[in-house]
Amino acid sequence: MGHTQTPKGQRISPEIQATMLAMLLDSLDVDAVDLVASDSGGLVAQLFLAKYPRRVKTLLLTNCDVDENSPPSLFLPLIEQARKGTFVDDFIVPQLKDKEFARSANGIGGLAYSHPEGLADDTIEAYFRPLVETPLRKAQVNEYAVSMGTNSLVAIRDDLRRWKGPARMVWGLKDAFFGVQWAEWLDRTLPGSRGVRRVEGANVFFPEEMPDLIAEEARLLWRVTPPAAPGQL
Repeated sequence: MGHTQTPKGQRISPEIQATMLAMLLDSLDVDAVDLVASDSGGLVAQLFLAKYPRRVKTLLLTNCDVDENSPPSLFLPLIEQARKGTFVDDFIVPQLKDKEFARSANGIGGLAYSHPEGLADDTIEAYFRPLVETPLRKAQVNEYAVSMGTNSLVAIRDDLRRWKGPARMVWGLKDAFFGVQWAEWLDRTLPGSRGVRRVEGANVFFPEEMPDLIAEEARLLWRVTPPAAPGQL
């Protein structure tokens, strides 16, 4: 997907992504990591935690798939397009051709960003252009979207309940896909949860728009002191 050179015939799914991440860590000789994830990345992070619990030191999640809300009901029409092989051509290509449409209520801007009017043309190009460059890329995007139609999170409930590492949820309240009740579900389910921070007016991609907020929460979770300002000790 995207800039990743995925060979033809290689299966693509969130479960395979979790395995791929473990292989990456093995190649880097990294035993354990702090996971920060959002949207479909939050789905992959939970699958990774369930499969490799000792490799996860802390977990910081923003709006993402959780338990029965995977996939969210609003995503089902896009999955159906992907089953027909038309998701890329019907949803992504029009937004590349018309950036104002991409910033509209029905484009990625309105669907995912807190401030869609600030979505730059370069950002739209960076997200979408690699996905449409070849017929293979288009087919792989459709395949991945179809794979997300299978709920793989309900089966790992007990794995989440057994994992006792520090966890924190930071949830945008403007998001129509992933309601805050699912952050509350994670808070009840993860024994080491440090609670939920609710962010008013924030949509699903708010970590891009509010990186300082995510950094603040990460430092608290990791108990890291921010660097001193110039001239301070």
